[in-house]
Amino acid sequence: MAVLVKVTRRGQTTIPKNYREKLNIKEGDELLVEIKGNMIIFTPIPKLDTLAGADAEYGDVEEVKAEVEKVREEY
Repeated sequence: MAVLVKVTRRGQTTIPKNYREKLNIKEGDELLVEIKGNMIIFTPIPKLDTLAGADAEYGDVEEVKAEVEKVREEY
């Protein structure tokens, strides 16, 4: 589904509410911004607290932080 949005004079735009809800994007969340060809791609970056309990599968907090940083660097 595609939606037309406008860019303000300050270079800002609004992500439509239904998109934010679908991807659980909240105020203050970080998005990775990439240019691919003639497209701008926004990818939500998970916060460490959303990985709560992940240590049971991946190890301690430091290991989880390292894994998150690795994923961020891949983008």
